Parts: sequence; C-alpha cells; structure tokens
Amino acid sequence: MLHKFYPSEYVDSVYRIDFEHLHKQGYRGVIFDIDNTLVPHGAPADAQAEQLFAHLKKLGFRCCLLSNNKEPRVRMFNRTIRAEYIFKAHKPRTANYKKAMQLLKTTKDNTLFVGDQIFTDIWGANLTGIRTILVKPINPKEEIQIVLKRYPEKLVLHFYKKWQKRKKQDK
Repeated sequence: MLHKFYPSEYVDSVYRIDFEHLHKQGYRGVIFDIDNTLVPHGAPADAQAEQLFAHLKKLGFRCCLLSNNKEPRVRMFNRTIRAEYIFKAHKPRTANYKKAMQLLKTTKDNTLFVGDQIFTDIWGANLTGIRTILVKPINPKEEIQIVLKRYPEKLVLHFYKKWQKRKKQDK
C-alpha cells in the first residue's frame, strides 16, 4: 500500500546526485521541485544551483521546474537558471508532470523527477511513471502545512528503508 509513495532513490542532497551516470543510463530530462529541494524555501537561485543547471545543460539534459508556487516565486528563482517552468502545478496531479515532459521533449522512460516531499513531488511523479529521486529537505524551517506533512512522511520513510534493506538482503 505504501509503495506508491516510495521513491526510486533517496539521497541526502540534489547536489550529490550522479547526473553523469544517469545520463549514461539514457536519461535526458530532469524535472525539479524548487523549495527545499534546490534552495531553502523562498530563496533565489544561489551559486550552487546555478552551477548545477549549467552542468546539467553541458551534459545534455533538458530541465524543467515544477512548482506548486505562484509564478512570481518560480520566475524569480528561474531568472538565472533559465529552465522551462510550470507554476501552480497542483502536484501530485499528473497533468503538469506530463506537460513538463512535453516541454522537455522527453518521455517517462528518459525523465527523472527530483523533489523533497513524498505526498506531492514523489507521489505525483510515481503516478506519472517517472523515476523519482527524493532528497532530504535543505532547511527544516518550513510552512506549517508542510511541517504537518513531514510526520506521516517519516512513517513512509521508515517502511521504505526497511523495504530497501530487505531488497538488498534478497540479492
């Protein structure tokens, strides 16, 4: 039952993902959440985010920001990143994940999604059939509605980690 919320991978930070390896595996598009995935909530793109997107473009990735925020927030972050973007995405609904792939000219088989929230980011991408990478939130200071979601997320992560451990033992 909880498997629909499980990410394909769980890593400490978006900045530790081996995008070179993923590109060699055939991935060509990356859809990102912004807040607490790439930067702290509400922050503009910093040097680290700018370097990441420049690196991804150099590797040949197409990138899209998919955010439930309003356009001014997304546009402000994207000012120096210059990626495709979709605001008010209504995650976890699948429509805008599909629209992001259309913008990127990719398919569910060669697209990744990277985000920090299980019940919006990961669940929506899983429903769409996209490989998912869950990252730990950058900053613990969050809006109350997100803080409240973190408690059931901890439960899902507990069972996810047990499931991962069993998978490794079965190999």
